[in-house]
Amino acid sequence: MQKTSILYLIIYIVFSSGLFCQNLYLKIDGEDAIETTTIDSLNYLKKHENYLSIKNEVDSLQKSLYRIGYIENELEFIDRTNDSCFAAKIHLKRKYNVIHIYYDKSIINPKLINAISNKVFDNYFSVPFSKLENALSFINSKISEEGYPFSKLYLSDIEIEKSNLKGNLIVASKNQKRVISDIIIKGYEKFPRSYLKHYLKIKPNQTFNLSVIKNKTQQLNNLRFASEIKPPEVLFSKDSTTLYLYLQKTKSNAFDGFLGFGTNEDTNKLQFDGYLNLNLSNNLNYGESFKLLYKSDENDQKTFETNLSLPYFFKSPVGLDLALRIFKKDSSFTTVNQTAKIHYQINPKHKVYTGILSTQSNNLLNQTSTSILDYKTTYYTFAYQFVKNQNYNLLFPVNSQLYLESNFGERNQSNQEEKQSLLSLDAFKIFNLNTKNSIYLRINSAILNSETYFENELLRFGGINSVRGFEENSIYASLLSLLNTEYRYQLNNSIYIHTITDLAYFENKLSGNKEKLYGFGFGFGVLTKTGLLRFNYANGKSENIPFKLSNSKIHLSLTANF
Repeated sequence: MQKTSILYLIIYIVFSSGLFCQNLYLKIDGEDAIETTTIDSLNYLKKHENYLSIKNEVDSLQKSLYRIGYIENELEFIDRTNDSCFAAKIHLKRKYNVIHIYYDKSIINPKLINAISNKVFDNYFSVPFSKLENALSFINSKISEEGYPFSKLYLSDIEIEKSNLKGNLIVASKNQKRVISDIIIKGYEKFPRSYLKHYLKIKPNQTFNLSVIKNKTQQLNNLRFASEIKPPEVLFSKDSTTLYLYLQKTKSNAFDGFLGFGTNEDTNKLQFDGYLNLNLSNNLNYGESFKLLYKSDENDQKTFETNLSLPYFFKSPVGLDLALRIFKKDSSFTTVNQTAKIHYQINPKHKVYTGILSTQSNNLLNQTSTSILDYKTTYYTFAYQFVKNQNYNLLFPVNSQLYLESNFGERNQSNQEEKQSLLSLDAFKIFNLNTKNSIYLRINSAILNSETYFENELLRFGGINSVRGFEENSIYASLLSLLNTEYRYQLNNSIYIHTITDLAYFENKLSGNKEKLYGFGFGFGVLTKTGLLRFNYANGKSENIPFKLSNSKIHLSLTANF
């Protein structure tokens, strides 16, 4: 008896649960086969859990029919045909394909109408009824961008005109134009205001447009010293519009250094080289940056360099850049470069420069050298810079960058003047194949045009920032073209490994040398709490010289942010 009761209980549970979970099916027909085909083309949902879902689906279908021109469609019935099926019938009636909309030119700019319709007449325009909703949304959004965020559009006095419709377009709540009355910064109250006016181009008395403001404030994430905490907010009062920006100050100072070691080709002894690079940014809450570089190369070369950049000088749209560079080659010569440039930030990605570059070089040798001479050079500089960031990637925050510079002037040596020009290009791009794999390409080219050449004015390259696997600044050239390539694989957000393939071609018109260089190797980078630690192993060779393991170079560098 007990087993029989348990069996009945199981049967009851199985069948009752099946009844409670039973699906309902909906079939909607039109007045005739053509109307039914039109209804079926809208792909309405046929399987439902309850009657309420069926009723909502029928209502949704009627709204869809209304949007495509069946504004007179009528639901005739919804009947249950059996335990699991419902049948509905909708009479579509007439379809209206076009609507003529009459509007007031003093309220709505005719240029907006031309953007949505190719049939514009003196006081009205025509649009397909199926595109009416999108057309009205577009007009309303453009009116909102003109400083009327509370504007609303609707059609009134809708009438049938032959086989089409006509109506009057009414704009409501367009009575007071909104402009930005005040800008309040929360979180980083000392944020330099000049960046609001010239970098973001947001200022008081500007027409209020929230969507444009949000797009502009996102550009703050391209700054090294500030970022956006959350999207901007607006406080509307009767006579004012206050914009609130939520910002935070970020770590923007950086200390960079590397230690390199390899075997000296002449002595076969291990020797070291390296550099220290200090970048200070926005410590005075002005947006300024100061760079200090000291480098000691394995070829007994020393470099000292400072750069100062003052953006939006005296609250103007232009900035000032000053630079001093001193280079000393053992006991052969010294070269001092002084640069003064002004720049204009077109937008967050584009910047142009113009200025003057002065160079003075002195021969330190006791005896007279025919290739190293005292000279002075004055160049007039024009440059362009493009930067595109990818802030979501902590390891590689810059996706692409281009710097193009042209210098034109003359060299003075023993009261003899000679015209010269110096052109340079430095650009790189990261091609993201997916979230983990990417390819890095960098092109660096430069050419010095002159009738005669001195050794102490030639271009110098080689090392971790040019052709890896060679000694720092060990190669002299009047023309160089360099291609750096890396295949990068990110193990996670803080560790990556990469290959090294460097190709270079250079000419030295002083010595008549033309040569191709190659560098191959591998490396990795680790993002730690201190900063980015990088390791590179590379071996360099000339075109007609075989590889030698003794020529390999190992470079360690650490970039610490504080």
